[in-house]
Amino acid sequence: MFTIEEACLVVVDVQGKLATIVDESEEMIANVAKLVQAMQALEVPILWLEQNPSRLGGTALDIAQHLQGQAIAKMAFSACQEQEFVDALKVSGRSQFIVTGIETHICVYQTARQLKEQGFEVEVVADAVSSRTKANKEIGLEKMKELGILPTSVEMILYELLQRADHPHFKTVLQLVK
Repeated sequence: MFTIEEACLVVVDVQGKLATIVDESEEMIANVAKLVQAMQALEVPILWLEQNPSRLGGTALDIAQHLQGQAIAKMAFSACQEQEFVDALKVSGRSQFIVTGIETHICVYQTARQLKEQGFEVEVVADAVSSRTKANKEIGLEKMKELGILPTSVEMILYELLQRADHPHFKTVLQLVK
């Protein structure tokens, strides 16, 4: 089980025009925003990435308004090939990574795969990832599953982290997922 003490959220490239044209973009953006808000309430670290932000634009406002600090800019499709991300992983001290963002079959897949290859526990939030086409999202999720990167959902991972209905942040999370 993923725990608050070991988990870290990785938000991959939910930015610019692409964030608005991927399959089921509104639902994906809303779900990423819920995850970000819940993780902040639970004090779970968030590593926030932007692919080539000078060309693709910044993170979607519905998400960015809840994030603190600075995004990690990247040019590699896998965040694991960017030194700033590698350094942030070490600083986090976490061993479980919850991956969300776009595009499922490119940056999300490559980042999740390389995190798994480094020995971390990795899950991908299936209702908080997307690609331009539904087929590419499904292919990305299937390929990750074959590598042992299991899918989860926003509600499933949040309740897994809470573990109990008497957790001090249960009501906060409940309000987000309603």
